[in-house]
Amino acid sequence: MRRMLPFTALLITSIACSAADAAQAGAQTLTVLSSGGIMGAIREVAPIYQKKFGVKLEVLAAPSMGETPQAVPNRLARGEQADVVLMVGSALDNLVADGQADKTSRVDLGKSFIAMAVRKGEPKPDISTMQGLRTVLQNSSAVAYSDSASGVYLSKTLFPRMQLGEQFEAKAHMIPAEPVGAVVARGQAQIGFQQLSELKPVKGIDIVGLIPAQAQKMTMYSGAVVSKSQHHAAAQALLDYLASPQADAAIEDSGLTPLPHTAS
Repeated sequence: MRRMLPFTALLITSIACSAADAAQAGAQTLTVLSSGGIMGAIREVAPIYQKKFGVKLEVLAAPSMGETPQAVPNRLARGEQADVVLMVGSALDNLVADGQADKTSRVDLGKSFIAMAVRKGEPKPDISTMQGLRTVLQNSSAVAYSDSASGVYLSKTLFPRMQLGEQFEAKAHMIPAEPVGAVVARGQAQIGFQQLSELKPVKGIDIVGLIPAQAQKMTMYSGAVVSKSQHHAAAQALLDYLASPQADAAIEDSGLTPLPHTAS
């Protein structure tokens, strides 16, 4: 879904009015469930948004998918209260289909691409070509990848397609419940793969770069209002803000690629 948003004062005024109206109605705090890939963006936006509109954002880390109790679908399934979800677009579509998220509020916010990291100070191998990536994968002692969108793609599609062999399979591990970068920083994996926006905030690692275009898979990060939200107007106003030009710098700073804003 592309964002149909014009660069006009009318849009900015609309966002400000809807947020202000929500705040005046008593909706002072919004609970936001955010996956790691867009966490940097919402954390950068939060203090600015609160100061500008008087709406506090309580941001909770919640993977887009997976078996961990903190994952967005699992939180909502057990009845946790939330107002906004920010997560992988394909996983959000499942929530919409299940009636957990409001279809009319759904909006795409930024594109993410898979990158590789090593422990801080370690040599950065060349992964600019498919052959370079293959060599690095085969020569590394331990490989880590996430249990979210990028990791599922790597383990189910890319790695099998590259036919890396049984030795590689034995040393490649899916990491649940924590950032892949943290595992690399501790030295428990020589290299790690995750969305660039999820690797950027992690201390103790160096980002080598994006994997080659031939191996790459874009992941769209999106947002929606939780169907059972008690603060629907304020939640929608936050999404409108995140999808506006005002949030582009935060989206880009986080490691995501902002989407173009086209006139309706």
